Amino acid sequence: MTKIILPQQTIGIIGGGQLGQMMALSAKEMGFVVGILDPTTNCPASQVADWHIKAAYDDSKAIEKLVAKSDVVTYEFENVDAEVLVKCTELGKLPQGLELLKISQNRKHEKSFLSQLNLPTAPYEIINNQDELKNGIDSLGYPSVLKTCSGGYDGKGQVVIKHEKDIKSATSLLHFGECVLEKWLTFEKEISVIVSGSSHSQFEVFPIAENRHQNNVLHTSLIPADILEDCESQAKKMAKKIAKNLQIKGTITVEMFVTKNGGLIINEMAPRPHNSGHYSIEACNVSQFDSHIRGICGWPLPKVILHQSSIMMNLLGEEANRAKEWINQKPEWNFHYYGKKEVKDGRKMGHITILSNSLERTLEEINQTNIWK
Repeated sequence: MTKIILPQQTIGIIGGGQLGQMMALSAKEMGFVVGILDPTTNCPASQVADWHIKAAYDDSKAIEKLVAKSDVVTYEFENVDAEVLVKCTELGKLPQGLELLKISQNRKHEKSFLSQLNLPTAPYEIINNQDELKNGIDSLGYPSVLKTCSGGYDGKGQVVIKHEKDIKSATSLLHFGECVLEKWLTFEKEISVIVSGSSHSQFEVFPIAENRHQNNVLHTSLIPADILEDCESQAKKMAKKIAKNLQIKGTITVEMFVTKNGGLIINEMAPRPHNSGHYSIEACNVSQFDSHIRGICGWPLPKVILHQSSIMMNLLGEEANRAKEWINQKPEWNFHYYGKKEVKDGRKMGHITILSNSLERTLEEINQTNIWK
């Protein structure tokens, strides 16, 4: 895509969650009209958009309507039916394209793509039935992780197999279709590398986040990641190689494991801005959402500058209510609430970003609040 989308033109976003909301906020600051397609009434993104088409993500008629009303279209998550977007691509309105979406939707395709680029992944086997599962475990050993090829996120759609007795419960995943069996990896840290690209053949990399999870959901991101300089350089190089190969327009995220000796293994990719990049709103000269909007609209990208080290904390479920009690006491904290009406256990209700001169002292300050019990 070579055309430039200018202020007062329309960006259509498929998905109305918090990522879509933050995309929309960036787009509105730049002067765009923003439309949302999402099946939920008063979803977070619709609260800040100009218009909202309430429809399912695989509703081809609704997608056609979104495309017709938009000058450019993007998506906030990867569980979108790629086939429904073919016409959008043919019209030149989907600068992200379909290749990255299809790759990131399916772990088998993702592993194959990374292998073709000679990028490191965990040893794996493709599993279609119980016999293949047993043979795969014989090959990879215990523990292993069985994951559905499609549809999983935040730890859903996967089972850790530690002993032979776990095999029976793991086979339930095979009812959802083809799976990937991965060898369990011992690693020191989890990191994410966010890259934005534009039609100017520019690829800008954000400071690397070190991520800590609880119950398979991101809990804390520390920026910059505490990793060796060579490791940082290699991680950025690997992420950029992916972005260049796919000629990325907009923002993508590559999640990686750092091993004990500083080696890197790619875990998965997301064809969009990422939870771990929320820090960039306050901590950088340009946010991951700003770069995404610039990239899909054909604008040049500024080089990313980290103003200050930072910590991003997710607010899940009741944590969001407990955090409200600290708003009056923490003027230096940046509180973000997504406008979700119903509080559910594990549901991402918001996040807090704290700029810091000492990540260690800030972590202690966080612990003393008891927001995150």
